[in-house]
Amino acid sequence: MRKSTRVVYASLFFTLIMMMSNAEKLQAQDKPESVPVAKKYTAEIKKLTGNPQVKKAFQLIVDLEPETMSNHILLTEIPAPPYKEAVRAKKFAEMIKEAGADSVWTDTAGNVIALRKGRTGKKRVILEGHMDTVFPEGTDVKVVHKGDTLYAPGVGDDTRALAVLLTVMKAIDKTGIRTDADVLIVGTVGEEGQGDLRGVKNLFSASGPGIIDSYIAIDGGAVGGITHRGLGSHRYRIMFKGPGGHSSGAFGLANPHNALGRAIHYWAVEADKFTKEKGVRVTYNVGVIGGGTSVNSIPFESWMEVDMRSESPERLAGIDKLLQDAVQKALLEENQMKTLGKDLTVDMKLIGDRPSGGNDPNLPLVQRTMATIQYLGAEPKLGVGSTNSNIPISKGVPAVTIGRGGAGGNAHSLDEWYLNEKGYLGIHQALLVLLAEAGIAK
Repeated sequence: MRKSTRVVYASLFFTLIMMMSNAEKLQAQDKPESVPVAKKYTAEIKKLTGNPQVKKAFQLIVDLEPETMSNHILLTEIPAPPYKEAVRAKKFAEMIKEAGADSVWTDTAGNVIALRKGRTGKKRVILEGHMDTVFPEGTDVKVVHKGDTLYAPGVGDDTRALAVLLTVMKAIDKTGIRTDADVLIVGTVGEEGQGDLRGVKNLFSASGPGIIDSYIAIDGGAVGGITHRGLGSHRYRIMFKGPGGHSSGAFGLANPHNALGRAIHYWAVEADKFTKEKGVRVTYNVGVIGGGTSVNSIPFESWMEVDMRSESPERLAGIDKLLQDAVQKALLEENQMKTLGKDLTVDMKLIGDRPSGGNDPNLPLVQRTMATIQYLGAEPKLGVGSTNSNIPISKGVPAVTIGRGGAGGNAHSLDEWYLNEKGYLGIHQALLVLLAEAGIAK
């Protein structure tokens, strides 16, 4: 192995350790925001829960617990891998129509949209959960029962939300509640990973249902958490390419692995300084690396996938620029060092672009959500996250992401679990926030 290669890889190892340590420290600094609930919204929610139809809906939700769980299990056992949500979407469309939607359709991205018409329709409110999971095609998604706990990939994130949506629609329909605003209950595609929020992006495009006035996403844990700020992210797949050859016979060729190692090192060194500057929190990560064919071959390609995040568009752009500079510096140095063959090339593909932004915690939707959580006996905790709400928040549309209710854990793992511990409270929460925002027709 060439001396320069040993130096690069040793530096790469140190760099990765430094990145993980820094990320852990920054994660510990991210604390929920504390904001008081205005009395007017506390009074509004109290009045709403005194409505006879809402009282009936609350009781019906409790009575529907067995059906909700049955729906939850049924949908969990329909695979919805990335970019392949169609089978689950078809079944969810049938179920939401039966639950009481006025009309149901699938848009150009694959989102299932169910309309419940309002009295005036002058406002449009979305209640949404995502249909996709992170698990690849072929993953066993059969639900395993261990006592009262359900185990299956995707059983919590976000299949439970789909069961909540079905029960909310049925509760509205069976109790005769009519909202003033039009309500769209939506199962979206592409929330996870490289789906890059393609479903919700489509809702806010020219192919969407039209102007959206408020957005409520269900994608979290127990009742209490409220995501009202969007954590933006950029994700790249970066590939260095060269001719490749025998490790001895073609010695002197530019080595893509050397360039990749340099790029990671240069980025991490500068990014480490950048993240420690005063300002809005920003993070960075090299998540996946690959390339090469054998130990005695100079690789013809070397690639990595990276992720960087911040609430601040400016900070996100700053750490992105550091990555761009690091890649070009690494490319130049490796090409200058070679003694034969063609230059390396590099391809940088943006594979994820989630916009950032924030809602004022005093916005009516945020305050109504907080008041609802207090009414249900929990403590509202405002925070930041990377969810479907990023898109409406970035466009100035009031949006929150709320929890599914119940208890759960091990999201994105094969032993993900869900326990229906007062799970009905999560459905009460979704219904109350929706009705507070959409209004009950007089």
